[in-house]
Amino acid sequence: MKGLIHLYCGEGKGKTTAAMGLALRAAGAGKRVLVLQFFKDGSSSEVQALDRFDNVEVVAHRKQFGFFWTLSDAEKEEARVYYTALLEEVMAKSGAYGLLVLDEAMSACTNRVIDEGRLLDLLEHKPEELEVVLTGRNPSQTMIDRADYVTEMRKIKHPFDRGIPARYGVEY
Repeated sequence: MKGLIHLYCGEGKGKTTAAMGLALRAAGAGKRVLVLQFFKDGSSSEVQALDRFDNVEVVAHRKQFGFFWTLSDAEKEEARVYYTALLEEVMAKSGAYGLLVLDEAMSACTNRVIDEGRLLDLLEHKPEELEVVLTGRNPSQTMIDRADYVTEMRKIKHPFDRGIPARYGVEY
C-alpha cells in the first residue's frame, strides 16, 4: 500500500489530537509508529498513552529552548541546528515504520528551525509505504499542494478566550 501525506493545519484545537488518533489507529492495527514532536517536551497525556505501545516510538526534543519568540538569534540558530539534525535522524530510520507523525512541522518551517525545502525533499524520497502526518499552523501553499489529505481545524469558540487555561487530559 502506498503511503500518503496528511496535513492537519489551522487555528483551531485538534491538530495534534487528530494526528495522535491516527497514530493510535495505526498502532492498534499492528503498524510501527514514529512520532517526532517539534517544540514539545513529550510530557503530554497522548504521548504518555502512546508510550504504552511497544510498536510506538516518540521522539520529543530532549533540549528545552523555551518559547520561540523569546529566543535570541543565537538560541534560534542553536534550535535550527538541533531540529534539523533531529529531523534527519528520524527520516533516516523511518523506513522501519508504517506511520511517521511530524507534530508541529509546519510551525518548525514557519519559524525556520527546519528548512521547508529539505522537508519537501525528504517527503519526496520517503519510503514508498510510509504514511506521514504533518501538523501545525500556517502551512505554505507548497506544503498544501504536496499533501494528499489536508484538514483545516477552524476555531469558532475556545475556552482560552474566556481565560480558562489548558487542562490536563483535555488540551494536553
